[in-house]
This record gives sequence, structure tokens and C-alpha cells, in this order.
Amino acid sequence: MAEDDQTGDDAPGMNRPIQRRDFLNGVAVTAIGLASARAEAAALAAPQDAPGYNPPALTGLRGSHPGSFEVAHSLRDGSFWRTAPAPEPGEDSYDLVIVGGGISGLAAAQFYRAARPAARILILDNHDDFGGHAKRNEFTLGGRMELMNGGTLEIDSPRPYSPVADGLLRTLGIEPVKLEESCASKTTYPSMGLGRGIFFDRETFGRDALVTGVGERPWAQVLANAPLSDRARADIVRLEEGDEDFMPGLSSDEKKARLSRISYRDFLLHVARADPGVIPYYQGVSLDEWGVGIDAISALDIWGFGYTTAGFAGLKLKPGSAPHMGNTPSGYADGGSYTFHFPDGNASIARLLVRRLIPAALPGSTAADVVTSRVEYGQLDRPGQPVRIRLSSIVVGARNIGSPDASQGVEVAYARFGQVVRVRAKDGVLAGYNMMIPYICPDLPKAQRDALHYLVKVPLVYTSVALRSWQPLVKSGVREVYAPGCYWNSLQLNQVIDIGQYRSVRSPDQPVLLRLTRVPCHPGLDERSQHRMGHAELLATPFATYEGHVRNQLGRMFGAAGLDPARDITAITVNRWPHGYAYEYNPLFDPDWAPGQAPHELGRARFGRIAIANSDSGAAAYTDSAIDQAHRAVQDLLT
Repeated sequence: MAEDDQTGDDAPGMNRPIQRRDFLNGVAVTAIGLASARAEAAALAAPQDAPGYNPPALTGLRGSHPGSFEVAHSLRDGSFWRTAPAPEPGEDSYDLVIVGGGISGLAAAQFYRAARPAARILILDNHDDFGGHAKRNEFTLGGRMELMNGGTLEIDSPRPYSPVADGLLRTLGIEPVKLEESCASKTTYPSMGLGRGIFFDRETFGRDALVTGVGERPWAQVLANAPLSDRARADIVRLEEGDEDFMPGLSSDEKKARLSRISYRDFLLHVARADPGVIPYYQGVSLDEWGVGIDAISALDIWGFGYTTAGFAGLKLKPGSAPHMGNTPSGYADGGSYTFHFPDGNASIARLLVRRLIPAALPGSTAADVVTSRVEYGQLDRPGQPVRIRLSSIVVGARNIGSPDASQGVEVAYARFGQVVRVRAKDGVLAGYNMMIPYICPDLPKAQRDALHYLVKVPLVYTSVALRSWQPLVKSGVREVYAPGCYWNSLQLNQVIDIGQYRSVRSPDQPVLLRLTRVPCHPGLDERSQHRMGHAELLATPFATYEGHVRNQLGRMFGAAGLDPARDITAITVNRWPHGYAYEYNPLFDPDWAPGQAPHELGRARFGRIAIANSDSGAAAYTDSAIDQAHRAVQDLLT
């Protein structure tokens, strides 16, 4: 979709009142940086201790919100220490300091305490809330709590959960299979006749058209009104419904080995011999999973994760990975994990970890009641308690005390409200993301720093949109829409989950949340280059641009069914993640490293009393990886 087409102030409803405020630590942003933060600190020393502090309820630009990254960028650029005040000594030393309060950092605290119950632990996080990428969006709509994931969507993985990760979930009271059976209602929307649709936009396909019935009707009927050429339409039908073997004479393993080395785009064009007109339609099928289009994802990955079956039926591929696939994902051989979606995504896992670490911060006792429990943020950082979580604290330095091979502990410096504070601990865990670690810990060996820089995280945007009612979607017959050429490449009605005291909306006349996804890819480049360009794009995009595209796209999709963006959109939360998913190796662009020599393996090596824990360290963008790597990092320190 053209970025100048009814965006910004020209989009419908941009002049209407709406919840679209940008916030810094619960206070309206006036300026960013250490100088302005000092003035704020004088009036409000610890916003997380203020009554009513509740970041999940903030709207506007969230995710990597203003105030969470500017200091880190100045450290990266080499300018921070030229203007920063001298570090001040903090409170008494700790047994463990953890940098990063996401699931990996919180899990590391839990594993460390399990081994050393009397340990004193400090967790520092740069955001105004804990959870890392597992963020919660909380709305009050029609007097009712409505939740949406602001980041990590659900418990799932291409591999079964390890005994460690599964054990932690059970320790927290999470039994995914039982929860899925008792809480999730996958029949609500289908029983209302709501299915999957495709939106063809005029900028990409020549005219706007919303087609429905995907997966319910023959493809020829689905595409009858699609703005495609006859040849492209026929080839999509052939790919989706045919059973031709496009690689005759090869074994299943030989086919998979070849599929692992060609993009899905090239498979469609040169192996399945499809018309080029099908490419704009299929281009976005991989975006939600990998953050790049089919030009930069192997055909085997597309097959293995099942995002589309187009072109694969006749290949008769056997389950399991292809031989000699090097560092490519191995989940195909093991089968996937159990799945469960909390109403706020995996933010509920982070909340259960906080409850376990600091019981006074979150009342309740079950995985069901945590969904509606209110976090007492003022309890997170109380003097004298064994575990403390300090928000809005951007770590700017971590070093061993003494030489790494004879380290006497670690010292960590962090910037908070215009001050730089240093604290000491016996051990340290860096549980942020890999790209930042070399700037925080410049004493690392060069080979390790280079390895940490190799993995470029996937940028993406999850946007929660509150609608006055969802009758327009009912009239259109859709619960989710794939929009391959649009600014927002997919949207879906909030999933129906009843858990504890939380009840999902059932009546189309009631307010509801939509989740829109944007992945800022740049086709034609290798995957890591696309991610770097996406990082820059997201940070340079103001909230008004995101909002304008929301209004424009929803109006074009559902305007004929009665949706008025000016009237019907009541709130917008944009969860911007320039550094979102962990990077997973791509056989189209990454070499095959010898065992133990892949960048994520070299990068996670313990350095004196400093260990590294994050999903990057597992080269897997899943919660089980974050948990497993936290456990490994703690074991590195304990052994």
C-alpha cells in the first residue's frame, strides 16, 4: 500500500479525540535524554512506586517506547560517557544482578533462587514495565477488561518443550494442554460464519477487493472476484489444490535438501513454473513467522511450518529434517510443542514469574487468576526484600571485578532519571538482546563481540485497535484477513479465551480488539540487511503514521460493511519492536558452522562471573528458548 495514500492527518478520523498518547514512565513526554530526565527525576524519583502506576493500560506508542532506548543508542554511538555524570555508588551488593526483565531474565532469577534460596537478586530493565517482548495491552471497553498481547503471542514452539522449560511452566501452575481444553473457544467465530479472508489492495493488485471463504470453498470460487490475471488465478488454484510432483526422480531427503537452498519465491517461479502474477499474493505468507517475505525464506521452511501447502502436496515429503541442513531449524524432526494463548499472550508467564519472585507484587495463586490480577508495581523494588525489579533502568556498563579468570564478582552501571548508578554482585546475567551486549561489556574478547553482533533481531509491529463494535466484520464474514500488499499485512479479531474471571466478548454489538501486524521488510536484500533497514524505519516512524494507516486500511477493508474509522475506532496501542524476534539462521544466506562454532554458541560463552541468557542465545524466537537459555546461563555461573 502506498505510504502517502490517506495517511497521517488525511486519514479518516485523525482529528477525532482518541486514546493515542505517548508516555514516558507514566508521564507525558516533553523531551528525551538525560538532561530532561534529571528534571523529571527531581519531581518523580520512582514512577513505578506511584499509586495507580499501570503501564499495560497506556495507549499510543508502546513496545520500545520513548525513553527506553535513547540512552542505549548513545552508548552504542560512543557519545554517552562524554556527557553522563560520574557513576554513583548504589545500595549494598547483591548475589546476582540481572540485566533485562523479560522472560529469560525473570526465569534466570527463578533458577538461581531455586539453587540458592537466600540469594539477593536485582533485576534491571530499560522499559517502564517488566516482561521484555512479552508485553500486555489492557483496555477498558464498555466497562469490561479487554486484553491483547503486545508482543509474544502464545506458548508454542516447533520443538517439544524441554524438561527444563516444561518444568518451569508447571512450577508456575501452567498446564498448557488442560488450559487449551478448558479455556480456549476456537468454535465461537466459525459458528458465527466468520472465516479467513484476503484483502487485495489497489496499489499492488489494481483495485481493492476483500475475498472470503479461504479454506471453506474451492479456490476458484474464493478468487472469482480477485483482481488477478486469469493465468495467476489458475496457477494459485493449481498450487493450492493440485498434486503434481515438481521434483520427479528425487527422494524425499533429496527434495528437502534442494528446498532448503532455494527461496520459496524461486520454487514457485522456477520449479512449480507459476506465473509471476502469483508472487505478490504469496509474498507475505512468511512475514508473521520470519519477518521477511518469500524472497528471503527457503521453500523448506515454508513447508515445515505449514504456513501454506501451495506446491508441496505432490512432493510427498516425509516428516523430519533434511540431511546436511547445518544450522537450519530442526523442529520438523521432533514435532511441535503444545500450545496455549493467554488473553495477554505470554505476558501472563512474565506475571506468574514475578508473582513467584515477589509474592506481594501480584495477589493470587493460579495461572487463571493472574490474568485479571492487578500488579502492585510499588512492591517490585522495596528495600530489604530478596528480589527487586527496577524499571526504567538502562544498563550502560558491566564488568568483572578483577581479571575474568579470577573474577571477584561483577559491577554493573545503569542510567536512571539523569543519574548513573553502579551496583556490585557476586554474579551477573545479561538477559537483554545480543546486539547490545558488546557495548555494555566491551571487555569481551573480540571474537565473542563479533559473534554477538551477527544475529540481527526481527523488527515488527503489533497494534491493538479498539472498535466500537465488530458488526462490520460479521457482515463481511471474516475473523482474520491476510493483506499481502498492505502496510498492515494481517489482522484478526481478538482470540476468544475464557479463563478465571476473564471473559471474552461474544456479541458483535460490543466493543472488541483487533490485532494488526506490520513487518517492515525490504525484498531483494539478504535477511539481516532487511532487518537492519526495518529497525531504522520503525524508529523513524511517528505514531500518527501508524494511526493513519490503521484508519485508512480498516476503512477500505470494511467501509462497505459499515465501518467508519472516525466513529468506530476508539483507541490504538502501537507496540513497536525494532528488535523483536530472535534471529533464526537462514540457509539461503548463512553458512553451515561446525558444532559449537555458530555465532549464538560463541556469543553465549561465560565471561568471568558474567553469563548471557536470552532467546538470541538459542537462535530461536520462542519462549522455550528464552527459558532454556536462562537455565544454561545460571548453570554456567553455579558450576
